[in-house]
Amino acid sequence: MKAVIMAGGFGTRIQPLTNSIPKPMLPIMNRPMMEHTIVSLRDLGIKEFIVLLYFKPEIIKDYFKDGKAWGINITYVIPDDDYGTAGAVKKAQEFIGNENFIIISGDLVTDFDFQKIFDYHKSKNSKLTITLTSVENPLEFGVVIANEEGIIQKFLEKPSWGEVFSDTINTGIYIIEPEILNYIPNNENFDFAKDLFPMLMNKGIDLMAGYAEGYWRDVGNPESYRDVYDDILSGKIKFKLDGEAIKYVDGVLIREEDNVIDESVEVVGIVVIGNNVTIKKGARLSNVVIGDNVTIGASSKICNTVIWNDVEIGKNVKLDGCVICNNNRIGKNVTAKSGMILAEGCEIGELAVVEQDVTIWPDKMIQEASIVSRSVILGSKYKNSIFENGLVIGKSNVELSCEMATKLAEAFGAQLPVGSTVLVSRDSSKSARMLKRAFLGGLLSSGMDVIDYRAIPSAVMRCSLSYHDEYAAGIHINQKLDDPTSTVITFYNHEALRINNDTAKKVEKAFFKETFRRVDYSRIGQIFPSDHEKEYAGYKKGMEELLQSHMFKCLNCRVAIDVMHGMSSEVFPDILNDMGVDNIMFNAHPDEQRLENINTLMKRSYEDMSAVINALKLDAGFMIYPHGQRLDILCDKGIVLSKQAALFVVLTLLNMEAKEKGVEKRVFLPTWAADFVRFEHLKIERGQYANFKSDQMKRYDLVTTGEGNFAFTEFATHRDSMYATLKILEMIVNHRVKLSELIEALPTFYYHTFQVPCTQANKGKMMRMFLEDSKGKKSSTLDGVKIWLDQHDWVLMIPDQYSDHLNLYIQAKTAKQGEHIYETYKTKIEEWIRS
Repeated sequence: MKAVIMAGGFGTRIQPLTNSIPKPMLPIMNRPMMEHTIVSLRDLGIKEFIVLLYFKPEIIKDYFKDGKAWGINITYVIPDDDYGTAGAVKKAQEFIGNENFIIISGDLVTDFDFQKIFDYHKSKNSKLTITLTSVENPLEFGVVIANEEGIIQKFLEKPSWGEVFSDTINTGIYIIEPEILNYIPNNENFDFAKDLFPMLMNKGIDLMAGYAEGYWRDVGNPESYRDVYDDILSGKIKFKLDGEAIKYVDGVLIREEDNVIDESVEVVGIVVIGNNVTIKKGARLSNVVIGDNVTIGASSKICNTVIWNDVEIGKNVKLDGCVICNNNRIGKNVTAKSGMILAEGCEIGELAVVEQDVTIWPDKMIQEASIVSRSVILGSKYKNSIFENGLVIGKSNVELSCEMATKLAEAFGAQLPVGSTVLVSRDSSKSARMLKRAFLGGLLSSGMDVIDYRAIPSAVMRCSLSYHDEYAAGIHINQKLDDPTSTVITFYNHEALRINNDTAKKVEKAFFKETFRRVDYSRIGQIFPSDHEKEYAGYKKGMEELLQSHMFKCLNCRVAIDVMHGMSSEVFPDILNDMGVDNIMFNAHPDEQRLENINTLMKRSYEDMSAVINALKLDAGFMIYPHGQRLDILCDKGIVLSKQAALFVVLTLLNMEAKEKGVEKRVFLPTWAADFVRFEHLKIERGQYANFKSDQMKRYDLVTTGEGNFAFTEFATHRDSMYATLKILEMIVNHRVKLSELIEALPTFYYHTFQVPCTQANKGKMMRMFLEDSKGKKSSTLDGVKIWLDQHDWVLMIPDQYSDHLNLYIQAKTAKQGEHIYETYKTKIEEWIRS
């Protein structure tokens, strides 16, 4: 058997630890992570190793050379492009030959019994065995389910919490027979999980699940890197520590040669030190790992910390839970609280204090007596990933500084062809204005031309983007609705939809690696300012062509509209007036102060709108939220409709329209939306709303999340509360109905959403337990686990993507039944967590 080591990753998520070394070379107990894997396989008799390289290959080659120092032979393969996991292994086919082989990542730590995995593969006469294990948080891995014979039936690569149907994950360790390589195409981007495994299953080739017990951790971010050390020092993993062990009163010191350790040094727990280490008088070390060429000053107290090579620490320094990379100098009397990451080449001056969870990026100098309360990284607090669903969110002028905005723009521009045109818009806030100007500079630097829309509703910008093929992308910058101290930058593709996860990861990689495309001076982009006249005219025309605007003028229909001090006030009053909509307008002017407390503004708007609707006998009210996507509806009695009631009203109106036209309208809803009511002329599909493309959206007449967002795709494939307002009003007028009558016709049933506390560590287990509970019942795993208890009663559990709780959605015929379902499953969840 041969071994193929995957060692080509960029290590983007674990920055800045991988600033100058590839992730497989990160030290674990003073040896590169990959070395521990190689030694484990060598000890089982594997002598031929093939190492796949891509990022900084020379560092790995210079360290391991031909492998003879370890009693093995190493062949290096460096693909000329990114061919994906399977495509890269295909490049090594000539070196693999006719032997079976193990594939394993060079950036994981495990104590699996590989011999058991080999034996299982052989006993099953398997062509391809995937090693599985159970983990607390399966989000970053491929989730797998196999039958009782060990044949894999279903797997999902890097799911969301709502898709986690098991906590049994793909470890990325495969045993493969050589003929499987013939299924992998040459010179194509081809992935094991996304491409090869589904292909083999479709061809009827069984993929076997080899369950492994023991410790396994993918070292993907700085937190997991620290966790590995905690697990080793606490004995959670079987790990051999090299060196001479010296017992102290409260601990053990494991050291190599050529060290100078004062006899007064206190050792607590396990302390590991490399070569040429000096520890001076009165120092106290507790669960610390120290590399080579390190000096620790007198009376320093260091605990739960990893120190790499060539580090000098002054006297009376206090470090707790830190990672100190190569070539750093820390002055005397410095205090660094738990979680500091000090990247290479930095210097911290005397008496400085570094607050908790601060990351200091490479080559930074911290002046004497500084108090460092935020990360020193291009003006940004360190995050494992910058994007969340196509958005970048951060504290204005702190996490999202002008420098970070510029570099984000450079990273984004590098993904587009030189000479592309990007639309940029913002709201009226000062922070958005500032960051937009910085962002423009980065786009120009990468060779982008920019049409600067300045302050304009995002819906108008997105319409312009989707209508014109010559525009490559769009950016909108606005103040965060529920946190005025933060700014949101939203990135749109050429279809005016948020960029998907793949594009976001490419931008992040360029950002962290600073692989920007700074063009020649002659190709620097230009800014073309817009006065909005053309864009507003096109936006109005699009609405007028679709809506029967003459109806508004000839019928006695009056409504209240609240634009909540948002950018819609720039264009919507004119649209309403041009279409002849008799309206009373609220809050149609910018007011940053009122937007600083959205909850107070909402409460006041509800009260004012309700009072006016009742006093003047208006037909309806519409509240358009400041960024033009969410819409709240008030009926003719001044009652604010719940999200569920608003959804029912819109679906009822759409059903009436479909019946009148003799057609069937298609609607997309999320899995959690109530389905108690059936609509004869609507074809409703339910699923997970994520990574939609424009063509997919256009298959439906209405796409809604049920959260006050409505995308009527006849106008645009994105949410637009201004068009939704007019479309809903048109249907009300056309069918001569009152919203209060529609609400009264809504059948009485129970529908409620609950949040049940659950840590990240237990979410995968809860998905598995819900799946087990669903056996023998009608169920669905489209998004989370949905269990039908009878025809109308169901419970849906979706783990929250970001917070420590489970979302429970319950529908039932009566409140009594619904509350019983809730209590039943709340009790079950609590018992499952305790078990």
